[in-house]
Amino acid sequence: MEKSEAQKRVKKLREEIARLRDLYHVEDKPEVTDAVYDSLNRELRELIKKYPEFDDPNAPENRIGGKPLDKFVKVKHKTRMLSLNDVFSEEELFDWEKRIKKLLSPSPLQGEGQGGEVNYFCEIKFDGLAVSLIYENGKFVRGATRGDGLVGEDITQNLKTIHSIPLSLTRRGVGGEVPEYLEVRGEAVMSKKTLVSLNKQNEKEGKTLFANTRNAAAGSLRQLDPKLAAERKLDFFAYDIAEASPAKNSGAFALGVKGQGTHDALNSLPGLQKHSDKHRFLKNLGFQVDANEAICKNLNEVINFIRKFEKIRPDFPYGTDGVVISVDNLKLQEILGVVGKAPRYMSAFKYPAERATTIVKNVKINVGRTGVLTPLAIFEPTLVAGSRVSKATLHNMDQIERLDLRIGDTVVIEKAGDVIPKVVEVLTRMRTGKEKKFKMPEVCPACGGKIEKKIIGDTESSSSKGPRFSGAPNPGQTISHRTLRVPEKNISVAYYCANKKCPAKNERYLEHFVSVFEIYELGPKILRRFKDEGLITDAADIFTLTKEDIAPLERFGEKSAENIINEIENKKRIPLAKFLWALGILHVGEETARDLANNFGILEKLILSVNQEKKLNFSNSFLEIENIGPAVSKSVYDFFQNKNNLNFIKKLGKNGVIIEKAEKKKTGKFFGLNFVLTGTLSTMSREITKEKILAHGGKVVGSVSKNTSYVVAGVEPGSKLKTAEKLGVKVLNEKEFLNLLEQSGG
Repeated sequence: MEKSEAQKRVKKLREEIARLRDLYHVEDKPEVTDAVYDSLNRELRELIKKYPEFDDPNAPENRIGGKPLDKFVKVKHKTRMLSLNDVFSEEELFDWEKRIKKLLSPSPLQGEGQGGEVNYFCEIKFDGLAVSLIYENGKFVRGATRGDGLVGEDITQNLKTIHSIPLSLTRRGVGGEVPEYLEVRGEAVMSKKTLVSLNKQNEKEGKTLFANTRNAAAGSLRQLDPKLAAERKLDFFAYDIAEASPAKNSGAFALGVKGQGTHDALNSLPGLQKHSDKHRFLKNLGFQVDANEAICKNLNEVINFIRKFEKIRPDFPYGTDGVVISVDNLKLQEILGVVGKAPRYMSAFKYPAERATTIVKNVKINVGRTGVLTPLAIFEPTLVAGSRVSKATLHNMDQIERLDLRIGDTVVIEKAGDVIPKVVEVLTRMRTGKEKKFKMPEVCPACGGKIEKKIIGDTESSSSKGPRFSGAPNPGQTISHRTLRVPEKNISVAYYCANKKCPAKNERYLEHFVSVFEIYELGPKILRRFKDEGLITDAADIFTLTKEDIAPLERFGEKSAENIINEIENKKRIPLAKFLWALGILHVGEETARDLANNFGILEKLILSVNQEKKLNFSNSFLEIENIGPAVSKSVYDFFQNKNNLNFIKKLGKNGVIIEKAEKKKTGKFFGLNFVLTGTLSTMSREITKEKILAHGGKVVGSVSKNTSYVVAGVEPGSKLKTAEKLGVKVLNEKEFLNLLEQSGG
């Protein structure tokens, strides 16, 4: 990016970040997720790092929180409430350590910090509302929000309704006495369970639902009626001491603050030499401190802590978005000090976000195995969900028009679990006026063939069993610009390459076919090589290959050829459901293929049924099958009426492919139960998980609804978990799911 463009981008980012911050901190009405907000801030920091001349100490990104609301009394903090700098990867964590070690060398201290190892303290980063609590002679006298870091809002009466905030410090602290003055910092939070209950009640009463636990906690504390706050059942977790003065005549010194948040380690309370000591001190005084904390001798131990908590994070009762890592030694904290709005001695590791922002550089077209043209957004490699991605699917032109996406737009991309990245939102406020609209090409980019528009869906609901409306176009019907009508609820327009010999269609189909057959030795490059060498012309030819065909090829050899042939031989037997999926029938994915297989049992019966439909002038008796709508029914009919497709199936059988009979499971512990899988299980793959559920008579579906029996949530669950919590669907963690399997004999 050129300097002049960077300057304009910095200005645009600052304006949008300031607007979003105001909505988040002042109005409690966030428009975007924390991940999207963090992504915009991250881009701004990287631009300023590259062009430091654009840095401005008074810019919005160097402020904390938002303005105090006028309906609360304003409170000035004696010690500024700081924010934390974020890191998003292990690499960035080591970069942070490198910077602080450089500042600590040479160090006036002996031992720790002199260029050697530094001890760290790890704790959970709660996603709630940061507050300050003031105690005088052991009595809770005032509580305030962070506000802009210097001035907050007095919410004492609301905070008094939180049972985990002690109103009187009757327990003893350091030196056996309750401090004369104490300022405790911590997080007011709402549990996930409480949020589900609250949203159920709001839904019944027709009220707006809370988006997350953080928003619910903030909304509960920043309103004037303490009774309402009490009903919300909030919690409080203490994480720091800003200031402490011991009881008079105790002989102990005060823990204070010099300058802008720099600890005066020379005047500390006895026993408080480390950040971990503060947590022990707070717990002794009766404050709730989360049990998930650890003292780590080095960053490798820190990373182990981060990974360990990541596994239990989905089932953690409160919302969290990371881990806070602190230099444990308070004297070293004092040396490192504070820069701007954040301390150098602390860093917040953020777990990989499912969403991030990026700029669309271009839109390219991918030709799929059915010939469908799928637009792909191309952008700079962007970190999302733990990996860098440079493209995301836009699905079709309907989606582009719905998003109002243009080349040059700032967009939100999402990558949940193992799902391919997709664009979910366009940040139109970030536009500069130079963005360009995208148009579908007039010819296939792979072969130059004719492009056809086709109607997908029907004017009726897909669940309708009645006759089509008079004059309605058939699913898959080719239409022209002049005959194109405005799509109704269940209609969309797709673009297809009309050339049956399109090389892109053939290539994508081969990749799909071997993927479903699980012939893992045959990757895209090998398939392309086999086609170029004339060894195969279609997928059926794969099963005629011999070791002698492959071994002479450059960069192969005896062992490699043997592995490929063994893999092919082992995968010649395939269940009917997978076989139907592998055929690449339009609209027939994994779930629909399973429904067809369960209904017909064997392929011959399915083909016979299609022939009967032909004699009956296609009466749509397929629609009686569960989850089969008009579009799928017509597509299946068309496929098995095509002689080329039937010849291909016969060729597969001749080449040794055996299709196993499908037996619909009518018994089993899971019979009648619908499961939805999200995230990653550590003990088994998603495919094995599906097989185990199916083996017990259950069904695995792709989306969460009121008819879902269980949602099985692994590591990094996606939006399905939130939908389940909103609908009140039972969620099972990995341990609970394995217990359910064991009870079922699995």
